[in-house]
Amino acid sequence: MFEEILNRLAEQKPIVHCITNFVTVNDCANIVLASGGSPTMAHDVGEVGEITEMCQSLVLNMGTLGDDLEAMIAAGKKANELGHPVVLDPVAVGASKLRTNAYRRLESEVRFSVIRGNISEIKAIATGSGSTKGVDADDLDTVREDTLDQAVQMAKTLSRKTGAVIAISGAIDIVADREKAYVIRNGHPMMARITGTGCMLTALIGAFCGANPDRILDSAAAAVCSMGVCGELAHAKTVRTEGGTLSFRTYLIDYMSNLTPEKLNGGMKLEIR
Repeated sequence: MFEEILNRLAEQKPIVHCITNFVTVNDCANIVLASGGSPTMAHDVGEVGEITEMCQSLVLNMGTLGDDLEAMIAAGKKANELGHPVVLDPVAVGASKLRTNAYRRLESEVRFSVIRGNISEIKAIATGSGSTKGVDADDLDTVREDTLDQAVQMAKTLSRKTGAVIAISGAIDIVADREKAYVIRNGHPMMARITGTGCMLTALIGAFCGANPDRILDSAAAAVCSMGVCGELAHAKTVRTEGGTLSFRTYLIDYMSNLTPEKLNGGMKLEIR
């Protein structure tokens, strides 16, 4: 289903400009490399415009907010000017006034192609009432089978409001534009036991969209499926080798670097709503 998207990623090797948080920057760079893209992590406001010109997509991550906000806005405006995809990860938005106000500034000055967050972050943006546990989703917000339709509708409504594809990651993933939603049931709970899988996914979406700027919804869904399938394979290998969370992180990146359209199509579990 996503063969062309993966093939274009391998052929084009898009340069992905990531202004991301310092906790996960190395893992974000490695997952982009493993997917076939090329990461650059320029953060200084004095150069981000020039660096963005050389790239095919831009990833903005609010994980460790500070002086990076001005750099994000400058890079975002340049990417919009050039017509490059812009992917936002609104980490822990709603947890503090600083983060909520930062998101509002970004939203008012930059057009996003994709907004990727956990359910609590997306709910905070959509309704103003999401709750978080640090950077993690609140258990009360978890998408379950009985709340899935409601979450899909929220994602579609937020897409209409923002003009962006909305990607919600969790036990059940949702990737939606204003009319169509992919519901994805890949991944493994062990992915929540290492730091940065959400940030890595956002960077991965940047790579997929950078190679396929004309297919943003499908590219975001392909990235989410790819991360989930690789997570399942990594967990199985971790069990076989009696490894732990550090081994799991390594295997996750390993499987991403060896992912083929055939492996993805054979492992992905998705439906369209």
